[in-house]
Amino acid sequence: MKIGITCYPTYGGSGIVATELGLELARRGHDIHFITYSNPIRLDTDIPRIHYHEVEVTSYPLFQYPPYSLALASRMTDVAEAYDLDLLHVHYAIPHSISALLARQMSARRSRRLPFVTTLHGTDITLVGMDPSYFGITKFSIEESDGVTSISDDLRRHTLDVFAPEKDIRVIHNFVNCDIYRPDPERAGAAHYAPNGEKLIIHLSNFRPVKRVLDCVRVLAELRKTTNARLLMVGDGPDRGPAEHLAGTLGVKDDVLFLGKQNHVERLIPLAHAILMPSEMESFGLAALEAMACGVPPVATRVGGVPELITDGEDGFLEAVGDIDALAARAAQLLNDDALHARMAAAARRTATTRFCADKLIPRYEAYYEEVLRAGL
Repeated sequence: MKIGITCYPTYGGSGIVATELGLELARRGHDIHFITYSNPIRLDTDIPRIHYHEVEVTSYPLFQYPPYSLALASRMTDVAEAYDLDLLHVHYAIPHSISALLARQMSARRSRRLPFVTTLHGTDITLVGMDPSYFGITKFSIEESDGVTSISDDLRRHTLDVFAPEKDIRVIHNFVNCDIYRPDPERAGAAHYAPNGEKLIIHLSNFRPVKRVLDCVRVLAELRKTTNARLLMVGDGPDRGPAEHLAGTLGVKDDVLFLGKQNHVERLIPLAHAILMPSEMESFGLAALEAMACGVPPVATRVGGVPELITDGEDGFLEAVGDIDALAARAAQLLNDDALHARMAAAARRTATTRFCADKLIPRYEAYYEEVLRAGL
């Protein structure tokens, strides 16, 4: 199958999932064409059957804001025709699904119908789509998609309730490559970040307000009252500066390590004893899943689709948003009780391998593509 994939090529979850999906599909023999404005962060273009097509947006004084969605639609159409694509798969509804809709219409005028699948990732529905400026176009893009998938049951319910009550939306949870993300019992390299034998906790995100990264610093400050621990902050974004300032204010500046954006988080995550995910909203929790595959139990908030991934008290802990004391207490349990940690680490890895490995979920995408193509005949 020849598939065009469009996503935001950044450190956000939707772009990571789209990139990993393309890589897994290529390994299974499909020809994958990424169509984006820059090379996706985790994309290795040296892998066979992976192709990258840059979307160039012309700068013209008349345009205060360059019309990326139009340039994207045009590039989608050209790539589809040149490489005889079977379908487009766009990640994050706005503006990608509208560009795919235009590409479908343009392709129909030129040669044939080009179906497209839209995958909803969360904030495209819960934040962007709910904005009055985008509500109507988001609803229209979902209704006009040839196929729609959601990364969690919670997100599917929200989309049906608010946008498209009649639409058939398939839930295909996020996945992880369980061969790449795996435990490191020796935690080789941890001493670089914990020179005095500190226990490590880790947080990965794009540092947007919804991720509540300042709560991570507050949890670390509380945790250090009972536990010799350090916090690895992986990623970057608007709340990095405030988080760095807060670490100084709370007296934990030397114990919160801001590592910025990292291309190989699979090397960092296994060094930690727990991952902290205090988000205000998560439609699934990809970072938590990657950590679980590495045998690193999550301490997270009970929001959105997170309970579909984490079973509280079994393979991780769930607490209320903003409950710093509870989150810190759960982290302290994991870091100070070796038997509990070993049990939960094993359960976390087991959850990842039995329910969320790529080899269990990629075939569901393949089957859905086939279904969408048959329906368009």
